[in-house]
This record gives sequence, structure tokens and C-alpha cells, in this order.
Amino acid sequence: MELCSTFKPNSFDLSFSSSSPHFSLKPHIKSSNLGPKFHVLAVTIDPKELPQNSPQRLLKELSERKKIVSPKRKVPPKRFILKPPLDDVKLTERFLNSPQLSLKSFPLLSSCLPCSRLNNADKTWIDEYLVEAKQCLGYPLESSESYGGDDNPAKQFDTLLYLAFQHPKCERTNARHVRSGHSRLGFLGEYVLELAMCEFFLQRYPRESPGPMRERVYALIGKRYMPKWIKNASLQNLIFPYDDMDKLKRLDREPPVKSVFWALFGAIYLCFGMPEVYRVLFEVFGMDPEAEDCQPKLRRQLEDVDYVSVEYEGRKLSWQDVASYKPPEDALFAHPRVFRACVPPGMHRFRGNVWDYTSRPQVMQTLGYPLTMNDRIPEITEARNIELGLGLQLAFLHPSKYKFEHPRFCFERLEYLGQKIQDLVMAERLLMKHLDAPGRWLQERHRRLVMNKFCGRYLREKNLHRYIIYSEEVQDAFEHNRRLRNPATTSVQQAIHGLSYAIYGKPDVRRLMFEVFDFEQIQPKAV
Repeated sequence: MELCSTFKPNSFDLSFSSSSPHFSLKPHIKSSNLGPKFHVLAVTIDPKELPQNSPQRLLKELSERKKIVSPKRKVPPKRFILKPPLDDVKLTERFLNSPQLSLKSFPLLSSCLPCSRLNNADKTWIDEYLVEAKQCLGYPLESSESYGGDDNPAKQFDTLLYLAFQHPKCERTNARHVRSGHSRLGFLGEYVLELAMCEFFLQRYPRESPGPMRERVYALIGKRYMPKWIKNASLQNLIFPYDDMDKLKRLDREPPVKSVFWALFGAIYLCFGMPEVYRVLFEVFGMDPEAEDCQPKLRRQLEDVDYVSVEYEGRKLSWQDVASYKPPEDALFAHPRVFRACVPPGMHRFRGNVWDYTSRPQVMQTLGYPLTMNDRIPEITEARNIELGLGLQLAFLHPSKYKFEHPRFCFERLEYLGQKIQDLVMAERLLMKHLDAPGRWLQERHRRLVMNKFCGRYLREKNLHRYIIYSEEVQDAFEHNRRLRNPATTSVQQAIHGLSYAIYGKPDVRRLMFEVFDFEQIQPKAV
């Protein structure tokens, strides 16, 4: 590159132009007789070759020091970079070829299948390791394709079992259909386990309050204890094929085990139902609810002088009793034992009281009760409606009223059941509604939709909080102090869901959540 300089008699102007930052040096001197105009041509030298004390080198270093260095920003991972949308033809082909639309009779199971067909790498894992997984879990070793026609959900068990073991730190997790399928199964399995343990302990300990029961549940399915159950079933080599699980740090061991544990029960629930969940928990993994490390902390217990249902008197139900129980055809409720475990027989003493005449009709009208049922004899319908009224009164009975004399005469056990069934129903809804969403996104959306403050708010919007039964001492405080009132309304809302599940089953919980209270009326912000 050339460097030009022009000398004029009346001025001295020296300009530089190079690849280095622009600067100019213009010293003005008095005009003098410098003779005729003449041009000086020069060639720039690479700054690296300049002598150390060269002005040009010093100016270049100074300009580099003055540069503003912006902080380094993390480049977003590839999977979060937006891609151009698919055209209509490719989008149609993708959905029509997706296994998620293959089962019309099982929409929930279909929504948890992978979003694209399994490839050769997936089939290689299945051929090598699936037989070992089935053997550890106690299932027949032949392919699940032989289990029956498309009307049998167990036909998809091989695919779901494969997805269940592909935790986020394994080799196959880079494939989108594997990563998303595993996280969706884990999202469902967490709430399946919570509901299964809730129903089991409600029936096994009919006099116990929810606090000790939550401690029992955590001691069995808390993430700290999951590696022990995985090792009991000899499944650790499928999760950590190259490492010794016992020698791994806790932070490296627990997340993969928890992810596989949840996804495994999501797959079992979808293919075989809740009885099989109990079998794997207590028979394969060897959980013992009577073990010393599963007992709750010692605390002062209120004396329970009230009766329990005849089937719970003098004995503890085992997991086989809970898993194998099928209600008779003429049963009053969808889940008779769960209802008897939550609503004490002594509630009949409240039949015909003031709340029964003044408040129950308005509550039942708002909730759309009683539902029309096809009963063989009218006496069954009448008995169910009486029990429904007593259950509703229990759902609105605040602990401040009778709990210190009669510990079970409050909504606490129904509330505990309602929390779990509410979580599972919302999880199933989100899985069927968002077919292409990963489990982590669904988890965040689920959390924002069933927040406690929203549960109480929906109950207050229906003006049902006016029928909650408080003791006379705290009536004014709870009615005029929102910090006391709002948690109470949340508890009543969840207790109503627990009661509807025990009497009419899961379909009625869906009706209450999405038709009566409209849990999706407040859409959460974008996740």
C-alpha cells in the first residue's frame, strides 16, 4: 500500500492511510520558501517488523488498549437456535408418520410414544439390553408385539421400556425423539408414583394425618433412596454401563437414577395400569413400608376416639390388598376403599344439621352434583347422594372446628388425595395437548397452572369460600384476613377434587378442573 504526502509552500500536511486505525498528524508551520511542489512516495512496513521505539508501533499499541472489550457471551446450544419452519407438505408427512397418532383408542399412551419411528441405533440397544431389563422386572422375555392386537396397550411396552432407560446423560440422548420421549415419560411417572403411594398409605393407616404419611412416602420414593431400589432390582448396569454406581458422586448418581425411575413407572402405568405399579414397587424393588428407616418422626399425636370403617378395623392392608381390589358391580363409589379411608363413618352425626340444609344445596348446584348414574336400584342412588353430601361437608370442614377433639373430622386427608389426583389429571391433559413438547417444558407449565394461589382463587370466584365451616374463635380472622383465608380456600378446592375422585372417579375430576373451575383460564407466561 502506498503512503502519499504532498508538500505545499504555505502548509505542511502529512496524512497516513493504512490497515491500522486512522489517525492524522497535521502540524501547522509558517509559510516559507520550500520551492516547487513535489511528491514523496513511501511504502508501509508491517508493524511487527517496526523497531520497538517506532512512533507508529507505539500509536498502534495505544489504539489497541483503548478498544472496548465486550464481555464474552455464551453461544446458545444448537437445539435452541430457531430453524426455518417446515412447509405444509413436510409438516403433514411428519405428523402422519409419527407413532404418536397411531393409537386412537389410547390417546394418553399414544402421546407418550416417540415423535418419530425408532432407527437402527435404537433397535441395536433394544436387541442388546431389553431382555436383561425385562428379566430384572419380571416380565416375559418375548417381544411385546406378541401381547395382542392394537387394542392391548401392553403391545407398546418394548418401545416405552427402551425410552425409560435413555436418561439425559446416556449416549442416545442426542436424538430428539429419544430425549423428548424419555422426559415425557418421566414427567408422567412422577405423579403416578405420588398418587400410588398416597392411596396405599391412606388405606394402610386410616387414622393417620397426612404429615407422617408424607414422611413415609419420601422415605420410599425420595431421590436419595432411589439408587438402593435400582440396585435391589439389578438395573444399575443398564443406567451406568461403564461406571460403578456405588463409586459415583451423589450429584452424578442421583439425577440419572431419578430420571429412569420416574420414566419406568410412567411406562408401566401406561401399559399395565396401577396394580402393576404396586407389584414392581414392593415385589421387584423390595420396598418395605414397615422398615425402621421408613417410619415418621415421633410427634405428639391427638387421641383418635372415632371409629374407622369395618374393613380397616384391627388390620393393616398390604400392597396385595390394595393392588388386587376391584369394587363390586353395585358399589356406591368408583373407589370405595379410598372413600372409606378419607370419610370417617362418624360423619353421619352431621346429617341434617344447619349446614346440610342451608349450604349443601348451593354447593351441589355450583359443582353440578349429583351426577346422573345408571344404577340398578334407586336405593343405591339415594345412598350415594347421602354420602356425597356428607363428604362435601367434610371437604368444607376446617381443622379449627373439631380437629383437636376428633382428628379426622376435617378436610386434611381429602386434601392430600386431591393434590395428587389433581397433579396427575393435569399432567395427562398437558401430555395429550402438547405432543411435541419435552418433559421439562411440560413440568414448568404444569407447575404454573396448578399453583396453590390459583386453586384458591378459582374456588373464591365461584363464591364457595362462604360455605367453609370455621370455629367461632377464628371465624372473623379467617374471613377478613386474606393471608389466613387464601390457604384455607386452596385446601378446600383440593379436598373437593379428592372427594370427586373417590366417588365418581378420574373423569369427574377432569370435569371439575376444566369445566367447572376452568383451570386453564389463566395461561402462564411463555416458558
